[in-house]
Amino acid sequence: MDSQPCTLLVVDDDEAIVVELQEFLESCGYNCIGCTSGREAIQRFREDASIGIVLCDLHMPELDGIALVQELETLSTPGHAFEAIIFTGQAEPRDVIEAMRAGVADYYQKPIDPEQVLRAVRRLEERLQQRRRDNLELAQLNNKLRTLAESIDELYQDINKRRRGPIDHTPPAIEGMDMGVQPPFDKLSPRQLEVARLVGKGMTNYQTACELGLTENTVKLYVSQILRLTHMHNRTQLALAMAPPSRRSHQVAH
Repeated sequence: MDSQPCTLLVVDDDEAIVVELQEFLESCGYNCIGCTSGREAIQRFREDASIGIVLCDLHMPELDGIALVQELETLSTPGHAFEAIIFTGQAEPRDVIEAMRAGVADYYQKPIDPEQVLRAVRRLEERLQQRRRDNLELAQLNNKLRTLAESIDELYQDINKRRRGPIDHTPPAIEGMDMGVQPPFDKLSPRQLEVARLVGKGMTNYQTACELGLTENTVKLYVSQILRLTHMHNRTQLALAMAPPSRRSHQVAH
């Protein structure tokens, strides 16, 4: 994506300026779309998601450059972001301030210097590519957070089910342990003990999830908690500790 130049949208009510700037930028390797009104520019922006830089005149009938940029901002998305450059023949300080507030990145006075505009376009293209990379990373982080939130929600549901059920003060037995729950497993909740027992049988996270009706991410969270509470370093150590004494002796012998 980054190796391909983005599409430029050139907007000016003076068609001669549009043609001149469009031809120059296309000769520099850019794909350009020319428009002579703000309304046409909005329609083109809607239709073409590759448009990443908008170059427009400030003073245009019906919809001026600042209003155009503001309108395009309402249409933009993380996947269709853009940067804007505005041109004007009459530069008033208040216009510059208003343009900057609207999110315009650069502001140039007519007559336009094509080489200066080209340098600005290249600079803004790099900025736009970085914004797109940042948006992609944010989307990936949001997906991870959503998965974690779902796992935590399922964990709370499990806890609430236990709270609503009958209270059994008898410690649950663990396979291979004849005297109830022994340290360090006495620190674990009933659900954590169930997971630990299945890990001790050599089950994977996926198999454990299927056995207990949980998601694989929830099982991963339980295993992490179990290792932390029992001060064990990995699943192998946990599986060995959960195995019956006879199996432990056999594994050590091998």
